[in-house]
Amino acid sequence: MSTTPPPAPSAAVGEWHGGRITERALCVLAPNPSPMTLDGTNTWVLLEPGATEAVVIDPGPLHEGHLRHVVAEVEALGARVGATILTHGHADHAEGAERFAELTGAPTRAVGRGHDDLADGDVVRVGGLELRVVATPGHTSDSLSFALPADSALLTGDTVLGRGTTVVAHPDGELAAYLDSLERIAALTGGGAVTSILPGHGPVVPDASAMVAFYRVHRAERLEQVRQALADGASRAPDVVQAVVERVYADVPREVWPAAAQSVAAQLEYLRARG
Repeated sequence: MSTTPPPAPSAAVGEWHGGRITERALCVLAPNPSPMTLDGTNTWVLLEPGATEAVVIDPGPLHEGHLRHVVAEVEALGARVGATILTHGHADHAEGAERFAELTGAPTRAVGRGHDDLADGDVVRVGGLELRVVATPGHTSDSLSFALPADSALLTGDTVLGRGTTVVAHPDGELAAYLDSLERIAALTGGGAVTSILPGHGPVVPDASAMVAFYRVHRAERLEQVRQALADGASRAPDVVQAVVERVYADVPREVWPAAAQSVAAQLEYLRARG
């Protein structure tokens, strides 16, 4: 169990419903709550004041009602969707992208989708809105975050959540990359470029610096707990990953143990690579 408490979430379980968050950001909450998706997937609608073209971040699962709801929210703002962007390819964020493109006629951009790939440092401009791409691999190899400088906000997908901590989805996810990504975000928060986080799940994070500091400490503590579990005998178990999960994640509901096992596998790989 972590000895460092996380910052209090801006909305308790069951009290996050999305809505208008900043001058430019509106959250439409997908109806897919679960232990892994928290309240559901946050689909973000970004629109520069007075503009008529919006950016949609993560249309979410293939749920016709949700996708049409997002389109209706954009139209209610007097705009149309000019571009759709994916933080990463997991189904709860990206499964609905193809159908959403059919509904809107807007291009979809992400890592690894062909000629329109996004890369670290790219600047996306739609309808006067400016987003800067921040590569944040680790949760997955294709994870991106997006800085919204005008609102001093960072859209983080699953890299930083609004409540709890995220999974390093081994084998595609990789812990060393994730730790580096946290350092990158910490630098943005420490320099004042980012003050709030608009996550892929859970409520908005009003104190980005505090949340990222907690994430970094949490990861260090988990690694130490894994080392201790190995020393206590888990390394000799037939299933080392499961043995570590049972020791280190004993305080976590069993329904999320499969996800915990992914993170443990990533932690073991990290420790092996460092001797």
